[in-house]
Amino acid sequence: MNEPLPDPFADHPDWAPRPPRPIEIMPATGRVELRGQRVLVGLPGHGWRGDLRADDRVVQGSRTYVPVIPEHEWYRAESDQVEVFAPLVPVERVWVETVGTRPDGPAERETGVRLVSLDAPTHRMPTPVFESDAVAGRRVVHVVDSVEYRDLRAVTETYSGADGDICVRVTPEVDWYRWAWRGQSPTTLEVPVHLLWIE
Repeated sequence: MNEPLPDPFADHPDWAPRPPRPIEIMPATGRVELRGQRVLVGLPGHGWRGDLRADDRVVQGSRTYVPVIPEHEWYRAESDQVEVFAPLVPVERVWVETVGTRPDGPAERETGVRLVSLDAPTHRMPTPVFESDAVAGRRVVHVVDSVEYRDLRAVTETYSGADGDICVRVTPEVDWYRWAWRGQSPTTLEVPVHLLWIE
């Protein structure tokens, strides 16, 4: 039972939902807007930390820094209009997550061991939720026709919905984090798994 589920759209490519655009990672030293963007920090050869958001660059003396805030604190600051502590990270140690362009051809499936370079952080291609073993708490993209709804978190694992569809309940990310800092249960939406991708 550890084998992946068969692709229900394999013989009918016109029915298959198109995957969302992948996340691409760019150095913050480039000309990219930073305020509110998801970022990764780290050192080549050592590792990377994610689930962070950035504020605008700060120049002190001859050095440029990026204020970096844990994502849950960023959402709290934006939602409740409070100030939060943001350590300054040298700009050369910050990479920005941006939404890339959709590949022209069919996306290559990543299977097995995936080797990466330690020179810069990497990101996997979007994965259909029905191919994942766990989804609760993960960032997901809801794709309807060609519209991508991002900044969502899965609140449940897959389950059988009232209409017999295999579904996952999702919530906007701000509600996901508000659930943590206020204990306020999030408003959720039931989405069939064939319309959801792990970002």
